Amino acid sequence: MSYADNLLLKAAGALEHTFPARGGPYVCGVDLGTASIILVALDSAGEPAACEMEACRVAQDGLVVDYMGAIAIVKRLKGKLEERLGARLTDAAIAVPPGTSRANSGAHRNVTEAAGFEVADIADEPVAAKAVLRIQNGVVVDIGGGTTGLSIIEGKKVVYSADEPTGGIHISLVLMGRNKFTYEQAEAFKQDPRNTKEVYAAVRPVLEKMATIVERHVRGYNVKETWLVGGTSCLPGIEQVFSDILGAPAYKPVRPMLVTPLGIALCCRAAVLKP
Repeated sequence: MSYADNLLLKAAGALEHTFPARGGPYVCGVDLGTASIILVALDSAGEPAACEMEACRVAQDGLVVDYMGAIAIVKRLKGKLEERLGARLTDAAIAVPPGTSRANSGAHRNVTEAAGFEVADIADEPVAAKAVLRIQNGVVVDIGGGTTGLSIIEGKKVVYSADEPTGGIHISLVLMGRNKFTYEQAEAFKQDPRNTKEVYAAVRPVLEKMATIVERHVRGYNVKETWLVGGTSCLPGIEQVFSDILGAPAYKPVRPMLVTPLGIALCCRAAVLKP
């Protein structure tokens, strides 16, 4: 985990600071998430140089539902990165939930291209996460705003992937009903560290459902470790729920929200450098 955590801490730092020392050419990862859009730019050495993100609701369950809004945000974040780096950004990769249809992955591509990028690669989200975690065996679980996606890895190769609805939005819906919140109030309440214990107690059944989804898909595979990534994985205590239901250790790296966008950028770099 030292490689992953070090890289993720650098990516987190790149949200506030720009690291252009090694220079370009730069490559980007574009993560069109349910709760936010995140762009990560890597320098010529494959290190995070700059990162931008914006909360939004332009996608739902891995599908782009506000096409023009998504383009506008990606353009805006791309412009911010270019200004910070003093360079034009051209190459990017994108990722979609496992099992996404060609039409839906095409929408992600069209948004990214309309924002001024050339799409060098399209990866499954858990596969992108694997590029950061560098695990050889186990299951990577990407819990986003709308879905829980997973990829089973054996001998460094992905042998099975799946994706089902249930993610951070469902946690917010529980908090909305319980506390009579608006969606925005539920999101703010969920993300406030002072409310961690109350949130965990209220939404544990949702976390158990997520873990049960994964448990059902890993039956028949020799999975001994689970790695949790994605924004919803930030919730303290979630790894214990997965450990209990899967009967095997569950881990999460630092800054789990940044794992997938960082992995997407690494996939872009691999595609651009491929002979």
